Amino acid sequence: MDVARLFLDSTIKRMNEYKKLGEKTFDQLDDDQMLMQPNYESNSIAIIIHHLHGNMLSRWTNFLTEDGEKPWRNRDEEFELYNANKDQLMQLWNEGWGVFLHTLSSLSEDDLSKTVTIRKEPLIVIDAINRQIAHYSYHVGQIIFLGKWIKASEWKTLSIARKGSADFNEKMMGKNL
Repeated sequence: MDVARLFLDSTIKRMNEYKKLGEKTFDQLDDDQMLMQPNYESNSIAIIIHHLHGNMLSRWTNFLTEDGEKPWRNRDEEFELYNANKDQLMQLWNEGWGVFLHTLSSLSEDDLSKTVTIRKEPLIVIDAINRQIAHYSYHVGQIIFLGKWIKASEWKTLSIARKGSADFNEKMMGKNL
């Protein structure tokens, strides 16, 4: 397998993991909790989903042939109070991630060295991918933080529980034998 395919497969794998972390957070929340904001300046999970949806559709639609900031995108609107139920939010979430992951899957080794533009800034495809990995991971982290803030003591951890590292490491050692 070539290095380009390894890079793309690794990226797809890692981004699917971030998508699942977001979804495990959503599973713990109800419709109203998806709309909660710590304060006016902070985003709700609904707003973050709305923003990710707009960004993913804009960046990854016709990725190799059009600027990643599409004229039909209204980025400012993505950060306005977004009142939708959880099912509607999940439709946006899945549509955005679907476009992103499908486009990544369709790229070839030759595509990785091509130049694309985002807001008229030229970027090598690998750099554009890395830029979006960082952006999406950042927002998934915000989603998880908001979920923890909302659920407080009822939060079910998505990773290694506090004071659970030794048990986790022991289980991992058993898997690798």
